[in-house]
Amino acid sequence: MGEREAEQGPIESLEALYRLRYDPMVRLAALLLGSDAIAEEVVQDCFIRIGRRWDRVQQPTAYLRAAVVNACRSQRRRLGIERAHVQPPGDAVDLEADEVWDALAQLPYRQRAALVLRFYEDLPDQEIAKALGCRPATVRSLAHRGLNHLREVIEP
Repeated sequence: MGEREAEQGPIESLEALYRLRYDPMVRLAALLLGSDAIAEEVVQDCFIRIGRRWDRVQQPTAYLRAAVVNACRSQRRRLGIERAHVQPPGDAVDLEADEVWDALAQLPYRQRAALVLRFYEDLPDQEIAKALGCRPATVRSLAHRGLNHLREVIEP
């Protein structure tokens, strides 16, 4: 059982999980995807999938987080394929955007996910590794490279 789940007590129903974790999971997905609307869809889909196997889920909060991270990875992959086949628009309008958000959006998915899970979700490397399907050492490497890239972009 994860630290946060232990603090809240065991989650007995899908409804309870939804009430407790819907908004935080949408924020997590929005940070990973860069779109609130797509984030909501992804999280809703994850809740539907969890509902289908609720009786087999041991750690609902951790399972949900991993499902959201994996769904975001799939969504980013799908968007990347779509962008590769779309003609680029004409001149882009220069909007006043947040530098950190723009720099974060440029990171490869795994680096971005490692940083968001570490600094936004405040997860230890072990849990991030489970969510990303890698070793804790890989998480540290992803976070290190991601932070270095952010520093280069933000502090030229």
